[in-house]
Amino acid sequence: MSLFDEKILKLGNPKLYQVSEPVKKSEIEGLKPVIKDLHAVLMDFRDKYKAGRAIAAPQIGILKRLIYLNIEKPVVIINPELFDLSPELIEVWDDCLCFPDLLVRVKRHKSCRIRFRDHKWNEHVWELTDDLSELLQHEFDHLEGILATQRAIDNRSFKWRAD
Repeated sequence: MSLFDEKILKLGNPKLYQVSEPVKKSEIEGLKPVIKDLHAVLMDFRDKYKAGRAIAAPQIGILKRLIYLNIEKPVVIINPELFDLSPELIEVWDDCLCFPDLLVRVKRHKSCRIRFRDHKWNEHVWELTDDLSELLQHEFDHLEGILATQRAIDNRSFKWRAD
């Protein structure tokens, strides 16, 4: 059994529908093992599915407002806040580590801004567009206890990932 299979919570697990608690500055040191687990699970998922850019702590059962992003380099996103959500929406086939073989058609904001703290407690504000905007909205939803299945455009917005 892979680390991904061992740690990731699957669709239907009640913990996935709970709202995560903010991280306190005093908790940063204690979250280092969680960040290592998030990295390891994401890399294991990439090896297995050839996909995966980010993971939220609730996906491994840690109900803290923490996202691990790894596209060009690893970024720890703590206590994110989304704002300036564009009125323009984009439709995408969303995938998720919690249901890796299922794709869900959803609408997301084409652009937004995100304010967060990093692992050294420095504050950042990013402007996000297109796929990065969609990705961080997806991960933020995990912190709110919302899955892509709950955002499906309609009851026909589901398909299996092509093998």
